[in-house]
Amino acid sequence: MEYENKLVLAPMVRIGTLPFRLLAAEYGADITYGEEIIDHKLVKCDRRLNEKIGSIDFVEKGTGSVVFRTCDEEKDRVVFQMGTSDAVRALTAAQMVCKDVAAVDINMGCPKSFSVSGGMGAALLTKPDLIHDILTTLRRNMSIPVTCKIRLLKSSQDTVELARRIEKTGVSALAVHGRKVPDRPRDPAKWSEIADVVASLSIPVIANGDVFDYDDFQRIKVATGTSSVMVARGALWNASIFCPKGKLPWEDVKREYVRKSILWDNDIKSTKHTLKEMIMHHSSLELPEGKAVIKSDSLVDLARLYGVEKSYDFFVKN
Repeated sequence: MEYENKLVLAPMVRIGTLPFRLLAAEYGADITYGEEIIDHKLVKCDRRLNEKIGSIDFVEKGTGSVVFRTCDEEKDRVVFQMGTSDAVRALTAAQMVCKDVAAVDINMGCPKSFSVSGGMGAALLTKPDLIHDILTTLRRNMSIPVTCKIRLLKSSQDTVELARRIEKTGVSALAVHGRKVPDRPRDPAKWSEIADVVASLSIPVIANGDVFDYDDFQRIKVATGTSSVMVARGALWNASIFCPKGKLPWEDVKREYVRKSILWDNDIKSTKHTLKEMIMHHSSLELPEGKAVIKSDSLVDLARLYGVEKSYDFFVKN
């Protein structure tokens, strides 16, 4: 896994599943992060080969639910992002997936309560000793790259000091979201503070925040001095943002996402959630399409809605 001059799909909870990662890669993403998976959840899983669809599934014991699904096609570019607050448990979880992914990333930026309340995500930003323990434990025992993703701290100096400490653990790269924990998505990303981190480190820094069009990739590169860029909402709203020739019509992108969700037997709730997020940006859930998605009970309902019945027929026959 190389981290220089890459376009990266950011980790997004309930969105960064296998179909969406493959969709982004098809349009030009070099590296694709999976949604954050909590270590507690993964260690309760069994690894299984799904011969019907050709995937590798990590299935929760007892419930039978698929916690993480990947495939050989993305093995060289998919990053498994983990939520953790314990070095030993993180290593146990990472060792379960290490042969099926390109790298492991530790989430140190999620500000949502489900993550922070467990001492994970952004809660780690105030615990540099624990950060060092987790990252060094993984680095010493893993043969694949280990990285992490952080948010900005209260001051640029604080962020730089933490980033330097992270670099000393031996991680292969550091992703920096240009917002602080209290910031909301509507608040502008602070590219200048990402630039301070880039100037202070020798490892690749992946800049993240306010990338909504292909031209923004170059803009944030110039503003921060980094060569690699990560995009979240811009990719959610239209995954073809990675296309150098410009974005495709979002109707076509939605249809291809549904087709891939069917072929990879994606969870219906996850598929609907992603579609609703797309629709809310471009249109409204109160219009016929949005209402139809909400009412859909299965992938076959979505296949009919988006005119990809042939994909469902192929899935059933095989």
